[in-house]
Amino acid sequence: SPRSLTLLPSPIRQDIQEWKNAHLQIQRPFHPSCYQITAYNRRTYETARHSLILNIMALNDYSLPYQAEFFVKNMNVEEMLASEVIGDFLGAVKNVWQPTHLNAINITSALDRGGRVPLPINNMKEGVYVMVGTDLVFSSCLREVKTPQNQQKCSQEMEPSISCDKKFRAQFDIDWCKLSLVDKTKNPLVAHKEVRGDGILPDDGEYKPPSTNLKSKDYYTDFVITLAVPVAVALVLFVILGYIMFCRREGV
Repeated sequence: SPRSLTLLPSPIRQDIQEWKNAHLQIQRPFHPSCYQITAYNRRTYETARHSLILNIMALNDYSLPYQAEFFVKNMNVEEMLASEVIGDFLGAVKNVWQPTHLNAINITSALDRGGRVPLPINNMKEGVYVMVGTDLVFSSCLREVKTPQNQQKCSQEMEPSISCDKKFRAQFDIDWCKLSLVDKTKNPLVAHKEVRGDGILPDDGEYKPPSTNLKSKDYYTDFVITLAVPVAVALVLFVILGYIMFCRREGV
C-alpha cells in the first residue's frame, strides 16, 4: 500500500528470540510461532491488526563451511526477501558455483551496515547484503575478486573484471569489490563446549494489545501553561527594560 504505515510486532507466544530488520533467530524448530501485528496509518491513524503464524523448519544436517556474502546494489531488503527473488539469486549463484547444497544464511539491509538512505530519485535502492553457504570450495569465478589486478581496481574505485558477472547482471547488480569469502575450514572456532538453552524467553504473561477505544485527552491546560510562562517572562523583561531606558535616563 502506498500509504504511510507503521508496524508494531509483539509476540503472543515467547517462541522467537528476536524479530529485527527481517532477521529471525529461531531456537525451537518445528514449533509454530504466532505474532499479532498492529499497524496504524501515520496520516489518518487508522488501525488494523493481523495474526501471523510462522512455521519454523529445522536446518538440514549438512554443514556449510564455505560462505560468500554478496552486496546487491539494486535491491531493497524487502524485495530480496520475496521467495521468487531470493530463488532467482540462489539460482544465479548455483550457476557460477555448482554446489551440492546451497542455502541463504543471512539477508541484511545496507542501512544496517552504515549505508546511507538513498535519494528518492531514479528508483534508487538502499542495497542489501546476502550471505550464502555451501559445502563446496569457492569457484574460480568468485576467487577472481581476490586477484591483485582486481584488488587494485577496487582500491581505485573501478569496476573489477569478473567473468561470471553476466550470470547476475540481468537481474542483480553485484558490487564485486564488497564480496566477502569466508572459509570456516581454515578458521576453526576455539574449542569450547557451547551450552544451549531451550530458546524460550521467560513468560511475561499474556500479551495485551492496546485498546482501540482510546480516551481523548484535554490539552487546553498544557497549551495555556506553555504560552503563559514565556509571555509572563517576556512582559517582566519588557517592564525592566522600559524602566532602564526611560526612567533611568540622565536628567529624568
